[in-house]
Amino acid sequence: MSTSPPAVPAGATPKSVTPKAPKQQKLKEDKPQKGKEDKAQKRDDAGAKAGISAPGGEAKLNPKQLKELKKAEKQARRAADKATAGVAPGGKPEVGPGGDKKGKPQQGAKSPWIEKKGGKVEKVEKGSGATPVAHTGQAATEKAPKKEIPLFRHLESPGRKVNLAGSHKDVHPAILALGLQMASYDICGSSARCVATLLAFKRVIEDYTTPPHTTLTRNLSSHHLSPQIEHLRSARPMSISMRNAIRWLKLEISTISIDIPEHTAKELLLEKIDNYIREKITIADQAIVATAVEKIVDGDVIVTFAKSNIVQMVLAEAHRKKIKFRVVVVDSRPLMEGAQMCQALSEFGIDCTYTLIHALSYAIRDATKVYLGAHAMLSNGHLYSRVGTAALAMYAKEFEIPVIVCCESIKFTDKVGLDSIVTNELALPDDLTNLSITRYQPIVGKLSKWRDIPNLNILNIMYDVTPAENITLVITEYGSLPPSSVPVVHRLSTNQ
Repeated sequence: MSTSPPAVPAGATPKSVTPKAPKQQKLKEDKPQKGKEDKAQKRDDAGAKAGISAPGGEAKLNPKQLKELKKAEKQARRAADKATAGVAPGGKPEVGPGGDKKGKPQQGAKSPWIEKKGGKVEKVEKGSGATPVAHTGQAATEKAPKKEIPLFRHLESPGRKVNLAGSHKDVHPAILALGLQMASYDICGSSARCVATLLAFKRVIEDYTTPPHTTLTRNLSSHHLSPQIEHLRSARPMSISMRNAIRWLKLEISTISIDIPEHTAKELLLEKIDNYIREKITIADQAIVATAVEKIVDGDVIVTFAKSNIVQMVLAEAHRKKIKFRVVVVDSRPLMEGAQMCQALSEFGIDCTYTLIHALSYAIRDATKVYLGAHAMLSNGHLYSRVGTAALAMYAKEFEIPVIVCCESIKFTDKVGLDSIVTNELALPDDLTNLSITRYQPIVGKLSKWRDIPNLNILNIMYDVTPAENITLVITEYGSLPPSSVPVVHRLSTNQ
């Protein structure tokens, strides 16, 4: 017995079956149309990027297409500029030793680099018949490691050349010449460097002209003197006296009224610089000489180290006053400044003995006084002077010999130093490998190729720190005082 399927109501057919088919058909038909529209859009965008428009100019570009067109034109211009400059459109050029970015020689260009199997590159020196030395592509571009002592790594590296071609356009010729003289140690003393700097700044101020829409007070100190100071700092680290003088000069410039005419303000600054040199150095030296000569008596044996202009003036004045004494000059490499001082004292007619620092224990035995110059006097009473000074003061204390330091107040500083490591100046290591007594006629020694010797470093520091307990007296233009009074004198000189 068979049963027939249940009858479906007439109204249910369009509701359950018939509507689904058109809906699915519609979805399937919409997808290809959407894909075709995307492809067409991409073709239009590509045409816009390439600068292609519809024939006859009938099609109009929408804002998005215009933006893409401008972007494409901008990229095309950049690519053209980079191609003209020899740079790949992708960014920075990756030029190998031979020419192109893969390290292969370019066509039509003769390159000394030859690529061989294994990624190695050989360089053939032109005009030499030697066998090429094989290097890897990475090693060919790497520099030799810099040899330095970790303990003094924080100090400024020596050997920087004063590049006149790369100097700032506003650097005055007088500053350029002074930088060369300081870098070559032709002007070496602290006082001499300070005076030379102020005289060079006088020439800078004389040739200065205030730009329009500004004032001398604002422009001279912050804009015009800054490149001059930076150039001198690049030639050699500044001394304490130079820093104090530059700080004073900037203060004087800031106090000039903006209502004063330019030529009057410049004349006023030049006069102040002359007065500063006369008061802080010239007259101060005369006062120090007058006080220090009183400490020298007949029969004294005075030991000094290296060269100090103020100590040389003291000894010359004592000889002029017919005091009978003799001098022992202790010197050290590489500057050999004591040789110049010994020669100058001998020309005055003073009995001199010259020795190097290795014979210090022998030279100090007959001494009655030790006269020392100073690069700076620190706030804690320590003496910052040429390296070797601390050893001489230590020997003098051991033999109970008074140590007298002659120093102008312009060399006083509020800094505190306990050792020669935190603050110092590094000189060229090659100066120590020179066996000659002069830098102008070097004699090559066995350590001249020290950079090729592994585990060998050469340290050539310029200064050391002498503890205050090894110093008996400090003579300044304010009189004789113990090392503990240095901060008081510095405060007095700064307030004036």
